[in-house]
Amino acid sequence: MHGKKWINNIRLYLSYMKLMTRYNFFKILFFFFATLSVNDICSSPKPFVIPEIKEWRPQKGNFKLEPSSRIVYSSDNLRLKQIAEILADDIYLMFNKKISVVKGKSREGDIFLNLDTLKFDNNEEYSIKISNKVLLNASHHTGLYWSTRTVLQILEQNDSKFLPKGIIHDYPDYPMRGFMIDCGRKYIPMSYLNDLVKIMSYYKMNVLQVHLNDNGFKQYYEHDWQKTYAAFRLECETYPGLAAFDGYYTKKEFKDFQNNAFQLGVEIIPEIDIPAHSLCFSQYTDGIGSDKYGYDHLDLFTPKTYSFIDTLLDEYLGGTDPVFIGKRFNIGTDEYSNETTEIVEQFRYFTDYYINKVESYGKQACMWGALTHAKGSTPVKVDNVIINSWFNDFADPKEMIDLGYQLISINDWQVYIVPGASYYHDYLNIEKLYNNWTPNTIGNQTFEPKHKSILGGMFALWNDHVGNGISVKDIHHRIYPVIQTMSTKNWSAHSYAVTYDEFNQKRHDLSEAPGVNQMGKIGNIPALIYHTDQVESHLKTGLCEIGYDYTIEFLIDPKKELKGTYLFDSPNSIFYLADPINGFMGYERDGYLNTFRYTVQDGKKAHVEIKGDSKSVTLTVDGKLIDHMNIQQKFFNGGKDSISYYRTFVFPLQNVGEFNSQVSDLKIYNYCK
Repeated sequence: MHGKKWINNIRLYLSYMKLMTRYNFFKILFFFFATLSVNDICSSPKPFVIPEIKEWRPQKGNFKLEPSSRIVYSSDNLRLKQIAEILADDIYLMFNKKISVVKGKSREGDIFLNLDTLKFDNNEEYSIKISNKVLLNASHHTGLYWSTRTVLQILEQNDSKFLPKGIIHDYPDYPMRGFMIDCGRKYIPMSYLNDLVKIMSYYKMNVLQVHLNDNGFKQYYEHDWQKTYAAFRLECETYPGLAAFDGYYTKKEFKDFQNNAFQLGVEIIPEIDIPAHSLCFSQYTDGIGSDKYGYDHLDLFTPKTYSFIDTLLDEYLGGTDPVFIGKRFNIGTDEYSNETTEIVEQFRYFTDYYINKVESYGKQACMWGALTHAKGSTPVKVDNVIINSWFNDFADPKEMIDLGYQLISINDWQVYIVPGASYYHDYLNIEKLYNNWTPNTIGNQTFEPKHKSILGGMFALWNDHVGNGISVKDIHHRIYPVIQTMSTKNWSAHSYAVTYDEFNQKRHDLSEAPGVNQMGKIGNIPALIYHTDQVESHLKTGLCEIGYDYTIEFLIDPKKELKGTYLFDSPNSIFYLADPINGFMGYERDGYLNTFRYTVQDGKKAHVEIKGDSKSVTLTVDGKLIDHMNIQQKFFNGGKDSISYYRTFVFPLQNVGEFNSQVSDLKIYNYCK
């Protein structure tokens, strides 16, 4: 109900308090409510959507999807048809409802998609009119696509699949809203990157920066640069063998990835980080690593460095059909030494050289930037260059704006995640982000809301500690709530009305994206979610996996098992009855094998219970604790250096293996008992 009407009604109510001596209380109460309009009583509050919609004008009643409902698009525009088909596919994925897609005029019960090129100035702006049919209207395909995400989110929050009648008008406060993922230090499978794009798209996050090369810290590798882990994640024909041995993307699949993301409203910004973080290149080619500043730094004074990087970039940015198909590319340029005037001036030359090099391919150059850290006289191009504003001592935001740069707000102490590290954040505090963070505050500097030089905000996940056991599932567990939070704080940064408590309660009711469940979420309330009396080989549970927190329990009548025998597996992991090396009960994911101090013994029946959360896995047999796989500390250099090592496990349920033992009374709970 509207605030002003309530105030007026209360005043009216008080003016009639004198009537208490003549009329009973119920008559006065009737008079009070009679002053409210029908729409005040019957119209719906603003639908909960992430990001929060800007404007809502309620009307009486609801629109419900019916078997006769259609998705209708207004013209022969190919992209318009694609958006209609994506919406139909998503409705089927989410609600198991098949809806026909047709071109033409809409009728009652339809969802109608229309492009009106003169209606809005902002490409991401859209309106939705919900009456006896649903009209989605925008001036650009992007805005129209975002409107379909809003419709899906509203539909999935009620069992009857209805939309409250009313009019929505929505648009973002900032044009770039994103996330950066470090694939250099940890290989992130393309299957996950594609799901990540779907999730970002569902929450109208429109930029994914993919950090394609990096290296570990040499103190964990005997202080030897040649032994230190380094990786470049793209297939490379120019330099055979440059692509990382433990995982890389083919050029074709990376192009497909970018194209698929574009269809979902997400821009991929590839990043090849130079001249620091470049050990993969200096390990590959002699003579381009810096002897003075560390071999992970390129030597900025030798022509061989420029020749190597020029040739590398030409493979991905050059030609009529480049591998990097988007309009932007990030060149890195962070964390190089400023020890001498000579190195500062050469670093500035290097930065300017590669800004112009990127622009020669028709791309907009992006960089982390260090032009406060490296002040000097050598000119560095400013116009149409974007800086990821991550650390104010390296590139002071006010100085950069005064110079003419555009900024993305991605301040390290505010929005950096480094899993398992003792610095920055293991998990971001989403309540603090929701209540206090906006893109116009970068570190200790605050600018006017929607400042023309601040394009928006991003957050980042860095896999600094190579080999620390962190899985892709652990990464997802950290970033998914932040995607939901940063979505709202970029789109409606200066006009949101939903409190954090309401946001945090209702965000759990939304899917990650149509057809995506990387969290392994099953059910919204703690419950026994699966039970079978007998687990036969090749049984299909109908489930894929269950994420944190969970309890798995079963009875086993063991028989001798071959090494490598598994009870369950999924595309992401395996739970072994007998692991491939020692024959212990254990589990494998992301290339890590963890085993319990337990072997199934022929003829000795047992009750097995496994519990898993975001920090540990526990095995109990017949009520006795066998192992608690918690976070370990791994020490290096005589204990001077250490990293936290994780042994977490999202439990697979998709396929039952082939085994000799009898497994019965399987119970799966979506909480730790």
